[in-house]
Amino acid sequence: MIPMRPVGLLLGCVLIAVPPSVLAWGPLGHRVVAQLAQKGLTPAAQAQVDRLLAVTGARRLADIATWPDDLRDLDPELYKRTAKLHYVNFHSRDCLYDPPRDCARDRCAVWAIGHYAAILGDRSRGDAERAQALSFVVHFVADVHQPLHASYRDDKGGNDFQVRWHGRGSNLHRVWDSTLLNAAGMSYQALANRLAADARAVPQGDPAQWAQESCRVVRDDGVYPAARTIDAAYAQRETPIAEERLREAGARLAVLLDRELGRVGN
Repeated sequence: MIPMRPVGLLLGCVLIAVPPSVLAWGPLGHRVVAQLAQKGLTPAAQAQVDRLLAVTGARRLADIATWPDDLRDLDPELYKRTAKLHYVNFHSRDCLYDPPRDCARDRCAVWAIGHYAAILGDRSRGDAERAQALSFVVHFVADVHQPLHASYRDDKGGNDFQVRWHGRGSNLHRVWDSTLLNAAGMSYQALANRLAADARAVPQGDPAQWAQESCRVVRDDGVYPAARTIDAAYAQRETPIAEERLREAGARLAVLLDRELGRVGN
């Protein structure tokens, strides 16, 4: 079990920049997921979220959505202890989650979501510990929906797969973290509003199923460009997939938070 520590000022410093090439979704994607989830909360869950956010000085879920990545600078030791919880490595292209194989010693995003959700929902724990768990849950649910954070390929989630974007070198992980989403130049609020306007139902499932979906996107949906070039055709094909993963993550995060926080009372 990962030891928890009080959040204090750490969660208040949520805007520290972190190199996007090693993260799942950039700040835009994480904040979109958080904003979508907040739109879907019940009043009881929202009251609990407000209570826990007050511990950190934050006002909304989007303010704490990047904190587990910001730990690289804020608290390198805690970041080191939680770094493997941002992703899950499938070891077969069948994309079937096998915990002993794919999450050895409970070091993956699938385990982390359940672990921190349980802390979040345990009202016998202190608000500071639960506030920290809230940030981890918000972040890791988004992470597991980023296809390259649940891949079966041996290239560090696309970080070792070099590509060209508008004549400049990049890597596939960076493209999916930030480049595709940022290309439209929208704020996280505007993108969340656009995605929220899509009223299609989202099947719920559980974190293992969400990770399996991401793995299948990597396998089946042309994520890896044959020519190693991210051109307009690639962006037109893949951006809607990335946005749909954000929409699904936001809807599922809202349900998870309602389940853990929606009970009336303290």
